[in-house]
Formats: sequence, structure tokens, C-alpha cells
Amino acid sequence: MVDRRSTEFLAGLLSGGLLVAGLVGLLFVALVVELLFPQSPVSAVIRIVDPSYLGAALRLAVPIAFAALGGIFAEKSGVINIGLEGLLIISAFTSVAVAHALGGAEAGQGAVWMGFLAGVLASVALTLVFAVVTIEFRADQIIAGLAVWLIALGLAPFASRIIWGQINSPSVPTLDSWTVPVLSSIPWIGPVLFDAIPTVYMMLIATPLSWYVLDRTAFGRWVRASGENPKALDTAGVDVDRVRYAAVLLSGLYSGIGGAGLALGQVGQFIGSGQTMVAGRGWIGITAYLFGNYNPIGAFGASFLFAALDALQIRVQQLAFLSLPPPLVRIVPFVTVIVVLALVGRTRIPDAAGEHYESGEE
Repeated sequence: MVDRRSTEFLAGLLSGGLLVAGLVGLLFVALVVELLFPQSPVSAVIRIVDPSYLGAALRLAVPIAFAALGGIFAEKSGVINIGLEGLLIISAFTSVAVAHALGGAEAGQGAVWMGFLAGVLASVALTLVFAVVTIEFRADQIIAGLAVWLIALGLAPFASRIIWGQINSPSVPTLDSWTVPVLSSIPWIGPVLFDAIPTVYMMLIATPLSWYVLDRTAFGRWVRASGENPKALDTAGVDVDRVRYAAVLLSGLYSGIGGAGLALGQVGQFIGSGQTMVAGRGWIGITAYLFGNYNPIGAFGASFLFAALDALQIRVQQLAFLSLPPPLVRIVPFVTVIVVLALVGRTRIPDAAGEHYESGEE
């Protein structure tokens, strides 16, 4: 008989496998069209997919994937953290503010990395407040998560006006790309995987590492037990609150990397207008880990899918013969998210997710 853990793993693996199979199928169709109709408009669209496009998709996946990985740890432990969007915002703002304070538009890489670290720490600090409120004082997790988002959504643009006199910050330098000698020269794969910004490498390492920690270590077993049967974990002598604190703080750490990576790895500026520069990526991260059924590999696949569609809509707008209204093209990734949500269907939420636990209670 297959146990629940195996079922959950297989479901997450299947989600990731379906994404890979779909991408392989699309590549096969693209190859056929390119060979049979090289001068067609469809072929022109297909030629958009090149190494620079795939590299852009990986960069755009960074904040989504890190938010998704963080959300997995928190919710697996029994704490639903829907404040991921707010954590991305606060880390993006803080990273730019510190980098600008240390060097402005002429900041060196040392100042940029200090800003990056500050952004991560700001996210962890705000997450600690969330953890104390929800774990120690047993506040409603959904309301607390919404509060984190709303606080960040209002505080970051307000602080931007205080510091710079405007809602958008001045530009600062971004993180330099890391190029791996020899490997970066490999056709197609080299420019995508071995000539990238540091946060892309972090994402590619963090994804399998998160899977290993959750599935193959004692801490991972504690996290899963905390979200499934905290009473049993308590009986085994493991402090449930400590496990939940650690898992929730990990969600803040990951989200901090995602937000700082967006600001200092890609944009080089904090944009506070509208929904800020984060623009819903934290919410998409939640969708990604639900689609991946709490499996880090599946969550990364879903994150990359959205990022690839986001990069595609940017490229499609550059094709003059399509003449599609830009707003229509820009909604394609979000429509895809709605479709994905409809297809998720049987994602199984941890049994104790959202429930408070006090040691010794029956």
C-alpha cells in the first residue's frame, strides 16, 4: 500500500513531469513547423525561443521560485504564509535603499552585495514578526499574512518618498553576471546556465537542495510531521514551535533572496507605483507550489513556466506583423495561472496547516 508521503511525492513529480513533457512537445512541434514552413509567421514566433530568451525566463523565475520554495517550508510545517508578496516587496526596497546609501549610482559590487544582504535580513525580520504573532500569540494566519502584504505595500512606497522624494528610487548598479569558463561556450546550454546572474545559480542550487532537506533529512521529517500531526511530533520529544519558527523563517530567507534578486539582479531600481515592481510574483509563487503539490521540483517547473510566458509576451510585442494590443498580450501569463489553478484540482494541503498547536494539548 502506498503511504501518503509517497503519494504526495509522486503527485509533485507528476506535476513537474507534465510541465517537462509539455515543453518537450512544444519544442517538437516548433521544430516541425520550422522545417516545413520556414517563412511563415508562426516560424517567426518560434524563432523567439533562443538562448537569450531562455536566460531571460530563468532570471524572471527567480522571485517566483524563491517565494514558492519559502511557502513550501512554511505551509509544510503547518503555518500558511500568504504574506510572501509583502516579503518580496520589503526585501526589494531595502536592498535598493542600502545599495543607494552606500554608493548611489556609482556603487561598486561590494555595496550592491551589502544591499542584497540587507534586503534578505529585512525579509527575515518581518517574517520573524509574522512568526511570533501566529505561533506565539496564535493569531489567524491568513489575516496576519495579509497584514504583512499590506504593510509592505504601503510602507515601501512611503519610505521611498521620504528618502528620495518620489515613489520610484534612483537607479543603482545590479549584480554582475558570473561566467563559467569553457562551459559558457557550450552551444545553447552554455549562455543559459553558465553565464548568468548569481541569483539564477542560487535558484538552481536551492531547488534540489530544498527537496533533499524536506525529503531526506531529520529536519525535513520534523517539518512534515509538524504540518501533518504535530501531536505525534511533540510526543516524540521535538518542540513543534521551534520547528515551525525555523520553517517560517526559512520562508523569509528565501523570499528575501527573491525580492533582493529582483531588485538588484534584474531591475536596478525600486518601483513603488501600482502593486510595486513585484507585481503579484508572491501570489504566483503560492500558485506555483500548489501546482507542484508542495514539491520543490514541481514548484520550480511551474515558476519557470510562468516566467517563460512572461518573457514570451515581451518578445511577442516586438513582432510588428502580429499587431496585438499590448494589454492583451500582457495578460497571457496571468490567464495561464488561472488555467493552472483550475487544473491543480487534487493538491493535498497538510492536515494541520493553519491550525495552532500548544505542547501538551489533547
